[in-house]
Amino acid sequence: MVEAGFFAQVHDLVRQVPTGRIVTYGQVARALGHPRQARLVGWAVRACPADVPWHRVVNARGMVSIGDLVRGFNAQRALLEAEGVSFDSQGRIDLRVYAWRY
Repeated sequence: MVEAGFFAQVHDLVRQVPTGRIVTYGQVARALGHPRQARLVGWAVRACPADVPWHRVVNARGMVSIGDLVRGFNAQRALLEAEGVSFDSQGRIDLRVYAWRY
């Protein structure tokens, strides 16, 4: 089982993602030493404090995941586009261009 401080570790890492860059749930999990915990990263992102740029975390296909009914798909996409992140016609972000290499 992942320790109780995992959410805080996720929040700390996501705070470091620069403007105009994105990471995937799986990348965050691997960076924290828990490669099979991408879903738990998703739960941590849903519980982010206001100072965490939650919108910079996307799924492995480079797409916004519809799961946060409060913030929502459109809000996440709008925040990313405001930072200069482009989406293709299928709603994907080019991970080769926008992925943060930490």
